[in-house]
Amino acid sequence: MMSEGKSRLGNSRILPVVLGLALTLVLAACGGGDNGGVDKEAEPTAASASQSDLTGVIEISGSSTVFPITESVIEEFGKLHPGVTVNLRKSGTGKGFVRFTRGDVDIVNASRPITQIEDEAGVSFSVFYLGIQVAIDGLSVTVNPNIDFVECLTVGELKKIWEPDSKVNNWSQVRAGFPDRPLTLYGPEPVRPEDMRLGGSGTFDYFTENIVGELEASRLDYTASVDPDVLVQGISGDPNALGYFGYAYYANNSDKLKLVSIDAGAGCVTPTAATIESGEYEPLSRPLFIYVNTGPRRASIFNPEVRAFVEFYLNNAGAIVSDVGYVPLEESAYQDGIARVEFAITGGR
Repeated sequence: MMSEGKSRLGNSRILPVVLGLALTLVLAACGGGDNGGVDKEAEPTAASASQSDLTGVIEISGSSTVFPITESVIEEFGKLHPGVTVNLRKSGTGKGFVRFTRGDVDIVNASRPITQIEDEAGVSFSVFYLGIQVAIDGLSVTVNPNIDFVECLTVGELKKIWEPDSKVNNWSQVRAGFPDRPLTLYGPEPVRPEDMRLGGSGTFDYFTENIVGELEASRLDYTASVDPDVLVQGISGDPNALGYFGYAYYANNSDKLKLVSIDAGAGCVTPTAATIESGEYEPLSRPLFIYVNTGPRRASIFNPEVRAFVEFYLNNAGAIVSDVGYVPLEESAYQDGIARVEFAITGGR
């Protein structure tokens, strides 16, 4: 069972996040913040064609971890609904929530729950939301495949490497017996102190809280990117590299990377569909979400094209999540989500 966030991830107005087969759905008041830093987002990708009379534009931003799931949903949805354009941007969870809580996008991909700070910051924008868990991820630590001396790292060793002000820059400093060779680090874009209120990468947030022990507490002298594909490229080309990102990015690049098992105190565990789903892969198993704007500002869920997209997402998530490389929920959880979307729209009528 995944533990709830201990600090900034807490929110008394949000239902507890349960890691497992139950889908968590949140309907709560939410606000937005400043839009600083959002201009670094990638160019949007549009959905392809379909066979219905639906028209309109859907704007989606947020987590690079959830991105490949939503991208695949868009591709399949587009085959059925040619008149609907879906613009998808990879910005990171924190910056995605900035846009979402300002009412600028319809849906945000999120690799962590919305925070209390994000929730409270946008109250003045009158944005409400529906939060839906769509998958389970096992945040993965990888090294260059030519590194043959490490198969497993303890949480304590990872903390020593990544904690603030860490001076570990050689593998010999990580564990006695490791060779005297440089250690270079790769990871998601951090949240810096001056941007704390904006929120950072959900992957960065989750790793720092569960490995370092304090949210957003991390060394910053590493190669960072909002795009895990950039990190994959860096690690695969650097013979001394170690980095972390969502499991699907490892699964889709397993020929270029070496996966490291994690020992949280009960022995080394490798992330697999089984260990991620069971929670045995701790402390790095985590839920993945989409959040949908329910208004009154923008009120996206009441737009027929958004409602159709969300229902299509949940009806097809199980197969798509597996194909992408994450762990799906039980089908009953997705159907429960559809029922709750209907309830949010009709008010139970």
